[in-house]
Amino acid sequence: MAFGFEHKQRVVVIGGGPGGYEAALSAAQLGADVTLVERTGIGGAAVLTDVVPSKTLIATAEAAGNMATAETLGVQFFVRGTDGKASKPELAVNLAAVNKRLLELARDTSRDMRTSLTDAGVRLIEGHGRLDGASAVIVSTGPGGTDFERLEADTVVVSVGATPRILDTAKPDGERILTWTQLYNLSTIPEHIVVVGSGVTGAEFASAYRGLGSAVTLVSSREQVLPGEDADAAAVIEKVFTRNGITIKSQSRASKVERSADGVVVTLADGTTVEGSHALMAVGSIPNTAGLGLEEAGVELTESGHIRVNRVARSSVPNIYGVGDCSTAMPLASVAGMQGRNAVFHALGDVVDPIDERTIAANVFTNPQIATVGFSQADIEAGVIRGEIHTIELESNPRAKMMGITDGFVKLISTRTSRTVMGGVVVAPNASELIFPIALAVEHRLTVDDLAGAFTVYPSLTTTIASVARALHKVD
Repeated sequence: MAFGFEHKQRVVVIGGGPGGYEAALSAAQLGADVTLVERTGIGGAAVLTDVVPSKTLIATAEAAGNMATAETLGVQFFVRGTDGKASKPELAVNLAAVNKRLLELARDTSRDMRTSLTDAGVRLIEGHGRLDGASAVIVSTGPGGTDFERLEADTVVVSVGATPRILDTAKPDGERILTWTQLYNLSTIPEHIVVVGSGVTGAEFASAYRGLGSAVTLVSSREQVLPGEDADAAAVIEKVFTRNGITIKSQSRASKVERSADGVVVTLADGTTVEGSHALMAVGSIPNTAGLGLEEAGVELTESGHIRVNRVARSSVPNIYGVGDCSTAMPLASVAGMQGRNAVFHALGDVVDPIDERTIAANVFTNPQIATVGFSQADIEAGVIRGEIHTIELESNPRAKMMGITDGFVKLISTRTSRTVMGGVVVAPNASELIFPIALAVEHRLTVDDLAGAFTVYPSLTTTIASVARALHKVD
């Protein structure tokens, strides 16, 4: 016999980025009473100032690059002058129009997400949320954040994201010295942009702005660009960058960035300087966890300020979850979304499939792209696993030849005995799409024979994936 009544589960989500959005939507679909608190706009930085606008900019750069290299495929652009003679036109990019489009697209995406939440019954509050102990959230709203509302919560999901790291010696001014969130205020293509930082963000924007027509200098503190990626893939990107005219300052650390009369001066640690019209600071990010009352509520944070979470996004406090870039998970929008779903599934008693980082597919949107999943060659070399590696260059693929693709490869990693696919790397113009069959193989522990046994279209780039898998076949 039941006594009293069980109240509807109250879920409060702080932050409306991909993780918070998925958490709120999933909780509402499971019948919870859901409130989402967001201070800048649904979708958060990922939609409004980061992933959506940056990848839109990169898509524009790719389109410009395709037009510029179309002549290699026999496509030529000419205009006929008044004298009746043909002349080759110049390719121009209207950056103001590009930025207007990408920001509109970001706002449209945000509005679509807002509609999905309200249709699902989620209460949305525009304001700043902070914990008041483990079971309540204080929301400051109104002009200057002077109005307050206290929300009781059975479950709290913190999804507050991260912001660009600011160096004291290179403070952005939004005009010449910029973070990646400030690039979309530019109205003209930078004459010469100096990108400080050669990780994913720095490499992506260096590739994009070179494609748009800027002179680019990439300042890298490491020997090679993209130090966290597969070494062979990073070597391809560095080769393409150099061929396309990007100047790479390797093993060079920027000590300060200053405004000059008509641009910027980047001073390196060895005292040399690089002058440009603009500087992009891509030196990492910091989680937006300060001032949220997390430590007071007993939530364990790392030294960097990230919420320490387990594979279902649960923090050290049982009813508080951390998702997205503010947590210790991989900083990817796809991971944030999965974390958000898992958090409320776990909190509300639904079935949960904990995240296994080895099955996460990731992509670097340079040109060409780098997509990875599973164990890496570095893992094998370090003795983490024993495995076999095989690589085939894309230039041998018939479809690649038809498309004029000369750079890239497919690499697969399998166990030595069962030949189970344990990882893969794709470097190609559309690597983000081509990695999916390899990700499925890793997720479901398929063998190289399983992967090779599936039909591929001829001609297609996917035939190289099957070819690599066939090369790893072993007769017992």
